[in-house]
Amino acid sequence: MNLEETIRIEGGRVLATLIRFTGDIHLAEDALQDAVVVALATWTSDTMPENPAAWLTTTARRKALDRLRRESKRSVKEEEAIRLLDEAPLPDDGRDDRLRLVFTCSHPAIDPTSRVALSLKTVCGLNAEEIAAVFLVKTGTMRQRLTRAKKKIKEARIPYRVPEEHELPDRLPAVLATVNAVFTAGHHAAQGSYDSRVDLAEEGIRLARLLVELMPDEPECQGLLALFLATHARRKARTGPDGAMVLLADQDRSLWDHAAIAEASGIIDRALRRRRSGPFQVQAAVAVLHGLAPSYERTDWPQVVELYRALEELQPSIVVRVNRAVAEAEVAGPCTALELLEDIESDWHFLWAARAEMYRRLERPDESRRCLHRALSAEMNESDRSLLEQRLAVLLVG
Repeated sequence: MNLEETIRIEGGRVLATLIRFTGDIHLAEDALQDAVVVALATWTSDTMPENPAAWLTTTARRKALDRLRRESKRSVKEEEAIRLLDEAPLPDDGRDDRLRLVFTCSHPAIDPTSRVALSLKTVCGLNAEEIAAVFLVKTGTMRQRLTRAKKKIKEARIPYRVPEEHELPDRLPAVLATVNAVFTAGHHAAQGSYDSRVDLAEEGIRLARLLVELMPDEPECQGLLALFLATHARRKARTGPDGAMVLLADQDRSLWDHAAIAEASGIIDRALRRRRSGPFQVQAAVAVLHGLAPSYERTDWPQVVELYRALEELQPSIVVRVNRAVAEAEVAGPCTALELLEDIESDWHFLWAARAEMYRRLERPDESRRCLHRALSAEMNESDRSLLEQRLAVLLVG
């Protein structure tokens, strides 16, 4: 990893620890930024510390102390932060802190639309532009949401901890959505190469395992973990030798992690036997079906369609509708898929890419090109753009 990548990856872990020490997201972010400035000025490829996270945490803690001590009037909470920063031992890697931070960001007092976004900012270290791309909103809108959420945590004095057992069920849906967003940000990054943040996908898996340990009787926790395992199992086949994206239909399935798929299959089987189905269990079932299929053509597409129909009833969204349409096309043909996508209004590039593919199958190249041009007008990562440009080039040649 280069210097910038190291700081980006380690920053989320360090920030989570700093927030526990200071109890103030703004102060922790400022202190971490101060430490990053020092790192950029002093680190080189040859002089990078053996443990960058520990170095950043130590330096940022000193910067936070400096900021607090410069304040002539300090609250009791700030005095306690100084004591903690002075006396508390450094954690080994900040892992428990990240779970605490997920629960803090998922507190019911925070607006539902801001919970996941705040976690992506604090736990994952994504910037406002990247998070806005995830939510398909403008960057300015996302900055406002993040500011309000951080202010709410400070004003409401939301505790930085994993809740008591009786509090967990009410907090669970937001936490599951947050951890899912962490994994998604790593599985398909919003900027740069689509696989540039694999560390976040692995962090999502780790957090999902912790949730299963914390709430072993919650089938949606199991569903989340199974979804991540079955999806991440395909990671080695998702990129070709030239670094280009390889779609599911063209992947070399011998490269898949079949042990992870088998683990996911066992987890989701046990979860579904509880007969308390939820959206993550349904998504996991789809991912496991793909993982167990010997080829794309021999996938149990009718079952995949049924699962997506069930998922759309549980959790309707543009993303679910597009995925359902793609599956329906494998069973009933591209016309059925286009009917499902006909009335959707969105700039999401995958919607227009799906429409373009259906028109291509129907041998209607003009409509396919039009849809690809519309897709390319949207914001997306470099990998998605390269793939769509290649598709358009093939159509232009044809």
